[in-house]
Amino acid sequence: MAKSKHDQIAENLAKKFGVKYKKHKGIDIVTDNRVIEVEVTKGGIYQGIKQVKRSSKARYIAVNDKNIQDVLNATEGTGIGVMDEKGRILKEGEVEGKAMRVEITRR
Repeated sequence: MAKSKHDQIAENLAKKFGVKYKKHKGIDIVTDNRVIEVEVTKGGIYQGIKQVKRSSKARYIAVNDKNIQDVLNATEGTGIGVMDEKGRILKEGEVEGKAMRVEITRR
């Protein structure tokens, strides 16, 4: 059975950030200093925002290319950052109202 686009993106991002993809439990990707929820449909963006909203870490929604503008519009003023499906930060995430640049280390 082929993996869904969501699972492919989440697994690649988890590998990139050196953590495990939490497929069936809450937020998809949790690192020491950020949380990332993967969304691949326009309709899922608001669910993703709700999922990461309460985190005390830098908060991000990662989306496939066709949903980038929709998620940028939806996260305006929320402090939630945006990543593309490769993990490139398009908009910085915030921690408790403070912008936080999280550096990506290459392994």
